Amino acid sequence: MQEKEKELKPDEVDRIVEMAWEDRTPFEAISAQFLISEQQVIAIMRTEMQPSSFRMWRKRVQGRATKHMKLSEHKDARFKSDMQRQISQNKISKRT
Repeated sequence: MQEKEKELKPDEVDRIVEMAWEDRTPFEAISAQFLISEQQVIAIMRTEMQPSSFRMWRKRVQGRATKHMKLSEHKDARFKSDMQRQISQNKISKRT
C-alpha cells in the first residue's frame, strides 16, 4: 500500500531539505516533526536537488549511523548548555 502524500508548504520543504543535509539530524526526527517517512524525505530531496547533488547526498547518508537512531551509539551524547532553551516540535518554548 502506498503512503498518502502529505501536502507540504514551501517553507516546510525547505526545512526538510535543510534537516536532511544536516549530518546529526536523524530521519526519525524529520518524520516526527513533519509526519513523513524516510522514503518521502528521499523523494523530496530527489525533486528539490540537482541530480549530481542528490547522488552526493545519498552516498553520504546511506548507512550513516547518525542519520538513523537505531544505528547510533549515542542517543543524546552531544554537549548542551544549561542556558539553552528547550526545543519542542521546532518551536522554542519560553522560559518561566
